[in-house]
Amino acid sequence: MTLALILSLLNAAVAIFCMGHTPQVYDSCIKVNDIALTFDDGSNFEISNALLTAYKGPWIHLRNISDQFTIAGGRATFFLNGKNFDCIYNSDRISDVKYAYAAGHMIGSHTWSHSDLTSLTTPQIQDAMFRMEEALVRILGVMPAFMRPPFGDYNSNIQSIAASRGQSLALWDWDTGDADGNTTAESEAVYNDVADAQLKNALILEHETEETTYSTLVPFAIKLFQGKGYNLVTMAQCLGVDPYQAVGVPHQQDPSWTCDGTPNPGAACGGSITCETGTPTLLPATSMTMPTGPATDMHPPARASECRAAPVLRDQYWKQ
Repeated sequence: MTLALILSLLNAAVAIFCMGHTPQVYDSCIKVNDIALTFDDGSNFEISNALLTAYKGPWIHLRNISDQFTIAGGRATFFLNGKNFDCIYNSDRISDVKYAYAAGHMIGSHTWSHSDLTSLTTPQIQDAMFRMEEALVRILGVMPAFMRPPFGDYNSNIQSIAASRGQSLALWDWDTGDADGNTTAESEAVYNDVADAQLKNALILEHETEETTYSTLVPFAIKLFQGKGYNLVTMAQCLGVDPYQAVGVPHQQDPSWTCDGTPNPGAACGGSITCETGTPTLLPATSMTMPTGPATDMHPPARASECRAAPVLRDQYWKQ
């Protein structure tokens, strides 16, 4: 048996083991002196496929935000949609997602089309999660361990479905309001409240889709929190858990990588769009092809010892 085959079988076995961890609901960090700045793809709006193809504005901020954290020696977390402001399978978007991941930032699911999950049926919720998982498995070779429900809304059914898919729900304890009409000054005040209170940690919500967020809020937050001695880390880091259920290698792109025939922003499967579910096919790594340097502490090879739940079960935050 060749070494490559042994590694392939080992990675495949570990991937199955990793999916067995206990998902939870997190709305705050655990580790002391950590600040996790997390960025969503933003609230949706109903648009046509033609406009979706033409509109590519907000996603360009992903690289900018990634670079700002990298230069500062910090890490950020990005919760992505598949089809919201743009299609994740467009070549530029594939490149952006790979870029942020390779820089060591955490990538999580924000569902396929940013629908309010509490208004959907079980098959529709499964579909919204599956399509996003499939995209991240295809593009990055990772199975996400975190899903941020759009608008932060969830119920016991969503909680149960996420758990069955091996994913924790990712909430927050501080919201800059950058996508809700807050002025830059009002959003900066949120950061100042955290710093002035000398809190032990904070899990903060922002949106990469807002121009003032990448141009003003991000540099303000980085300077403020690092000046106060905080560590700028990913959500998984501030919890002491693994960011992914399993890590393999990306797929080769083919014609199936498309947003055509999938739910539009704010919409769900049904009618002419068949609801899909299942487990995306993760290609196991046959060699250590993970990013090197600072990124390796974010994206370690999927080993059983690193596939764990957080040390504290936050039952009091689960909605019944």
